[in-house]
Amino acid sequence: MKKPAKRFWEIDFLRGAAVVMMVVFHFVYDLNYFGAYAFSTGSGFWWLFARATASIFILLAGISLTISHANAKREKTPGQIAAKYLKRGLWIFSLGILITLATWIYLPRGFIVFGILHFIGISIILAIPLLEYKKLYPALALPVILAGIYLQGLAFDFSWLVFLGFMPSGFYSIDYFPIFPWFGLFLAGMFLGKTLYPDAKRAAKTRGKKPGLAEPLCFLGRHSLLFYFIHQPVLIVFLHFFVL
Repeated sequence: MKKPAKRFWEIDFLRGAAVVMMVVFHFVYDLNYFGAYAFSTGSGFWWLFARATASIFILLAGISLTISHANAKREKTPGQIAAKYLKRGLWIFSLGILITLATWIYLPRGFIVFGILHFIGISIILAIPLLEYKKLYPALALPVILAGIYLQGLAFDFSWLVFLGFMPSGFYSIDYFPIFPWFGLFLAGMFLGKTLYPDAKRAAKTRGKKPGLAEPLCFLGRHSLLFYFIHQPVLIVFLHFFVL
């Protein structure tokens, strides 16, 4: 029987913290969206809070990919590894498509075009040829981030490159994470993964013992994708019964 890959509690913990942050932000966003309370989620504190939450998820996705790759190298050929991550990337991207369809039906004002699941799925695929080249990550990350920052100040008269960051005039989506600049952050996560967990082992000399109080967040972190899918319907039902 195949031995399950070792998990690092601190990664699960941070991902669980990001899940809590995500739920808090979406609760605030829903209160504003449905007119229960007025919050400015498009700028200021809550805008920064949402970006911080997404940044944690994206950094951890990059870190986790390098750990997974280090484990995969022990038993798979390069071709099998490429197929593994192509399949994983397409699977996560397809989940993003489901979110697009759901928001197009139920939240047509700003439905999700290229959200965080679309982005992570495509990023995994883009990272396949880079998995063995740690030194390239910083060299690529900075220009990707700078290009994305530059594109945010522009508007275009076409929409077919919106996934890259070429936003058409008047474009709005409630969840939008284009390749530029966010793939730069994903690459930064890969660099951290290769540095902090080389060969899927902690670089720091620590016992890595998990504090008992960390388990609730670790649990959320281990099941983050499930909570991503269920938290919004639960929040909306709660709001309709107890707030709206």
